[in-house]
Amino acid sequence: MQTIAKQIYSRLLSANKILIVSHQNPDGDTLGAGTGLLETLKNAGKSARLFCATPAPAKFNYLPHHDTITSDPSVFTDPDVDTVVVLDSGDLRYAGVHIHLYNHLAEIINIDHHPTNELFGTYNLVRPDYSSTSEIIFHFLRFNGAHLNPASATALLTGIITDTDSFTNAATSVSAMAAASELIATGANLNLINDRNVKNKTVGSLRLWGLVLSRLTKHSDELVSTYVKNEDWLIHDVSETESEGIANFLNNLDSAKAALILKETSDGKIKGSFRTTRDDTDVSAMAKKLGGGGHKKAAGFTVEGTIESVLDIILTETGK
Repeated sequence: MQTIAKQIYSRLLSANKILIVSHQNPDGDTLGAGTGLLETLKNAGKSARLFCATPAPAKFNYLPHHDTITSDPSVFTDPDVDTVVVLDSGDLRYAGVHIHLYNHLAEIINIDHHPTNELFGTYNLVRPDYSSTSEIIFHFLRFNGAHLNPASATALLTGIITDTDSFTNAATSVSAMAAASELIATGANLNLINDRNVKNKTVGSLRLWGLVLSRLTKHSDELVSTYVKNEDWLIHDVSETESEGIANFLNNLDSAKAALILKETSDGKIKGSFRTTRDDTDVSAMAKKLGGGGHKKAAGFTVEGTIESVLDIILTETGK
């Protein structure tokens, strides 16, 4: 990591203008890593901004520079942008920028923690042994002697807490706990993070959870599944990001090797999220068969089809 970390930091310091990319339908890790890096680069006097193909959820508006995140693709046509940092994305399609970066002249820096990463960058800092991309950014900045302030520390701690599900899922490690401790010592606001990401359930969100949990179906000892339809979000006035919390909650099940939640997306596709706590089950292998990827114990995919048709494919595969 040390050599590539030095190369990336040198490139960032020499860059003319930097565009940081958080993946579409952003979660706490991609936004925490992005805003934490952005805050640090701006404090170092660099010209940088953050792009996300879809809007960032309002619950993350405490993150530094949240109000400057753009979804305007014209930023990729800026001739001064010579460096693009893509965060928390196994490939450019998942990030939502493959069209914008096709034949782009900028050098691409790829920083990620997913083992299925396609190593698409000019520079690739990929560490599947870390809990989150935010943890990678923390070690990267600390190794290069960059200054972290309370705002950047809060951003990076957000990513670690959300991707470890408050230090309860399989991504939790000694390294993640140590990084969190150092970030809190730097001034990260743990109470604020918990208030926005843990104690943030509305009546509508709890009713949605109840509906989705009532749809749980055990197909075999291999798989339990449930689903969310587009109208469910509208009826309960809840953001689609709630599905991530439900997916993580399904780790509490002990009646099957893996749990799956299928979600209709606004563009007519089906997004699936696998979870498991079993050492003998690799859900990233399941997700990869559907064009997705992720970690051994947490993975996802997005495909064309209906909830019923996608579930049929998965049940056929798991039954082999």
